[in-house]
Formats: sequence, C-alpha cells, structure tokens
Amino acid sequence: MNSMKVSKHDHVLVVASALALHLALTHPASANEDIRLEPRVQAMLQIKAAPYTKLANGSALTVEDKFAYITPDNGQSWLDPIPLFPDGPDLKVSNERVLTRTRDGAIILAFMNLNSRDWGWDDEKNAPDRDVRLDVWTIRSLDEGRTWQDAQRIQGGWCGAVRDIIQTGSGRVVLTAQVLTDNPPRHVTRTYSSDDDGKTWKPSNILDLGGHGHHDGAIEATIVERRDHRIWMLLRTNLDYFWEAFSDNQGRYWREMRPTKIDASSSPAYLTRLQSGRLVMTWNRLYLEGKNTTVRRGGSRSETLASWERSELSIAFSDDDGQNWTDSVVIARHRDKSKRVSYPWIFERRPGEMWITTMQGGLKCRLFEKDFVK
Repeated sequence: MNSMKVSKHDHVLVVASALALHLALTHPASANEDIRLEPRVQAMLQIKAAPYTKLANGSALTVEDKFAYITPDNGQSWLDPIPLFPDGPDLKVSNERVLTRTRDGAIILAFMNLNSRDWGWDDEKNAPDRDVRLDVWTIRSLDEGRTWQDAQRIQGGWCGAVRDIIQTGSGRVVLTAQVLTDNPPRHVTRTYSSDDDGKTWKPSNILDLGGHGHHDGAIEATIVERRDHRIWMLLRTNLDYFWEAFSDNQGRYWREMRPTKIDASSSPAYLTRLQSGRLVMTWNRLYLEGKNTTVRRGGSRSETLASWERSELSIAFSDDDGQNWTDSVVIARHRDKSKRVSYPWIFERRPGEMWITTMQGGLKCRLFEKDFVK
C-alpha cells in the first residue's frame, strides 16, 4: 500500500478541524452564540427556527412570512420558496404559527395575519385604547406544499397566540387559539375543530381563568390526545403552574379544568407525543435551576405578580400520559438571565430524533430520546 505524505501545514489543518469538531460536539452553541446547550444537545445552525411538518417523500416543510420552504436534507439545502398567496389575499404569516400534515395528505397552516395587526394599550386604564385586531387564518395544501388553497379567516378580533394543532385518532383536526375579551380585559382560550382536513372549522366553548391585563388569563395552549382518547390541554397562566383542561369529545367542547402540579413561569409549553408513545414537553420553569425565588411582574401585564423566567428551557418525558414525568433537564440557557429562550416547537424528524427551535431566542438544536430516557 502506498503511503500518503502529509505536510506540516496540512497536519495543522487536520488537527484544527478535529479540535473544532470535538468542541462542536462537546460544547455546541446554538444559532445564538449566547445560548449554551446541554452536552447531549446538538446545534442545528442550518435549519429555520419554526414549526415543521414531514412530507410523504421524507422532506421537511416549514413556513415563514409569505412562503413555504422545503428541505430534503435536514436544512443543508432548500428548494425554491413557494408563495402561499400568489393571487391574494394580502396576508402575512405571524411568527407564531402551526403546521400539520393529516393522514390523508392535507397540509394545514394556521396563523395570525400580521397585515391585520392593530394594537394599542392604555396602561392607566389597563385596557385596549382602541378596537384592537389580529385575525386568525388557515390555509391548506393538497399537493405536498406545491400550491395552497382555501385561505379563510376563522377568527376576528385580537388573537395573541396560535400555539398548537393536532389530528386525533378519529381524524379530527384540533387547533388552539385565544381571544382578548373584556370586563375586565383579559385573554381566554378556545379551540377550532375540523372534520374535513381543514376545509371548514367549528369553534369550541371558551376556557376562562379570569384576570386583568394584556398578558393575563388562560392563554397559549398546547394539546395532545391521550390514550383514553380525551384531549389534554396545558394552559399558560400567571399562577405559577400550568392549568389543564380536558375534552371528551375530540376538542368540540371543554368541560373539565383545574390546576396541575407542573410549575411554570408565565410562558407557554410545547407538548407532543413521540412515535415511541412517550410524551415530551419543553417549557420555562418557574425558577431558574437551583433557585427558589424570582423577580415578579404585574401591573398592566397581569393582576397577579408572576414569574417571567425565560432564560432556561427545560425538557421532561412521560410514559403514562402526563401523570408522572422524568426529572426536568435544562437543555438550553442564555448567558444573560434577562434574555429569552422561549416559545418552543418540537418536531420529531425521525423516530426519537427531535428538532427543538424557539420563537424567542432563535434556538436551533436537536436531541435524541434515547439520550434522555432509558
């Protein structure tokens, strides 16, 4: 066998490359260099920080602004952007949006239309200073994202968040939204359900926790279908814990609501079921790791003084539909405790491989179920 000579310069490059690879694997940085990742978490700098859905050919699709984007190779390359609204209406997709692909192949996108945004708040009155507006729209694709149709407004008024969408075992699609109400001004949550792959929608009843403020109430819900076919909802609150609600008719109505024992800051969770059957949740806990106090905020935000800790993002797993959870692990933390790593999405790219990105902080990473659960 012929031997290959390596120059001193090439040797230095090889060593430097190996060192860089070692550092990337052992001390990876996220898309934001100020966010540090737990050692079992890998940076995914090439992907977009957004919700995804998986196409029939294995590619991943996401949406930003007015376009759909498809990557066949985990973000190493992207196909040409696909216009969502080439012939109108004049819509712009919000930073918070949700995607799902149904079993029959319909891709459904739900979002707030930023072109309808009209916001103002009077802090002295602790109330909107005009008729505020941020409409909720849905649109769908029946050809793997190549073209989009059936754009429709399903909710007017002010919606502060669209956080989750699922398809249940019965085939029903359930979408979470919220509404700014008054007397006093606060947010309430409702869901919309569709039995025809997102062509038409029906609203549920309202879930209301009371409160007063532009970030108060029952807000930013995430949902999952349990094994008993009830849909389980976790709600962001200002009360130090998530509240939960249950629907025994596949999201048509919600008639059971109570506090959980899951501590949380005033920030939403993302909850989903993995292909293993296990539930996974990522969220911002009530206190920073190792602490038992926090600065609290109220005023025009909320009637109750609440924790707004968002610089650490935690993860936990459950084998029994959320009755019990593994010990939480901080998977990403910002160097600056006043900054945020929050509003997460989880996308199971392949069985047991999760892409986790955030709307706030620009986290882009992946981790593997097997590394966190025996």
